[in-house]
Amino acid sequence: MPSWVVGAATIVVPAIIVLALSRWIIHRLMRVAGRYSPFLARLLARSQGPVSLILVTVVAGIGLAGARFPWEVTAAIGRALAVAFVVAIGWAAGIALDIGVEIYLRRFHTDTEDNLLARKHVTQMRILQRVAKTLLVIFTAAAALMSFESVRQYGVSLFASAGAAGLVLGLAARPVLSNLLAGIQIAMTQPIRVEDQVVVEGETGWIETITSTYVVVRLWDLRRMIVPLSCFIEKPFQNWTYEGAAQIGSVRLYVDDAGMVDRLRHELDRTVRQTPLWDGKVASLQVTDVSDSKLELRVLVSARSPGQTWDLRCDVREKLASFLQREYAEARSPQETGTATDVAVSPVGRPASADLVRSGEGNG
Repeated sequence: MPSWVVGAATIVVPAIIVLALSRWIIHRLMRVAGRYSPFLARLLARSQGPVSLILVTVVAGIGLAGARFPWEVTAAIGRALAVAFVVAIGWAAGIALDIGVEIYLRRFHTDTEDNLLARKHVTQMRILQRVAKTLLVIFTAAAALMSFESVRQYGVSLFASAGAAGLVLGLAARPVLSNLLAGIQIAMTQPIRVEDQVVVEGETGWIETITSTYVVVRLWDLRRMIVPLSCFIEKPFQNWTYEGAAQIGSVRLYVDDAGMVDRLRHELDRTVRQTPLWDGKVASLQVTDVSDSKLELRVLVSARSPGQTWDLRCDVREKLASFLQREYAEARSPQETGTATDVAVSPVGRPASADLVRSGEGNG
């Protein structure tokens, strides 16, 4: 039998045996763990790939020592196994990072009403996780390439003569580096968090995903706006849930009868007490402007979350408008002349965006 066949069998056969054995053991462990903890079973499934690759490279390296190959072939195979081992270590480190972040974030839930602390931790850990994985990929690729003599010499010479080449590389990588540094700054200072409600470039939406280079903003009509991370550091924007999820929304009405103000206050109090959307904190009605023909009324109501604030505003606007229409209809008797009827003005509610963006009063 040729010597190269014997050498190949010395490397491949033990590697196949170890691969099959490791997969069988991991599958058995996954089956047992699945009975008690589905999370542990998922962890074992995710670690199956890098564990198998590490074991195969180690066993193949041991077999390579006993194979009788020429020196050039042995060196090439050894270099390939070294690269595979470095990649497997980087792969395992990335999975360990993901598992650690997932275990840490299992204590926090963003689907609750008071989720400010949870959103802080989720945002911080997700950004740091992506930055760490980016650096891990860079270091893994660098370690794998340094196993080649030619690449190592090129890297040393490049660092030694870091002149124009370093300047060109720095200018080319400036957007990437600026977004990477902006991601670290956002993770530390947290001007935005996951599920924060923001106004960016005149668009209202919610922070859906924060990556290492950009932010995905989910708009109210389910469109997605992609914004570079550096924009949230260099440009002003509005964050309506910076201190908490609770918000105050405003509703504007226009009436022509000053005597309606007190009755509207009673109707507002009755309306908010009947709806589960109100958080029991803010419900006020104020006269904000007076002209020759009408009064401008501003209603402020509060809810526990942005979505509830929007629904509560619409509900209050609808109930107060119906109340005013009933009151004006009852005031118009058949004996009244046209003068009393002509001055009746129906209430008008502005759109939510105009109430908030133009007046700057309240959130949601």
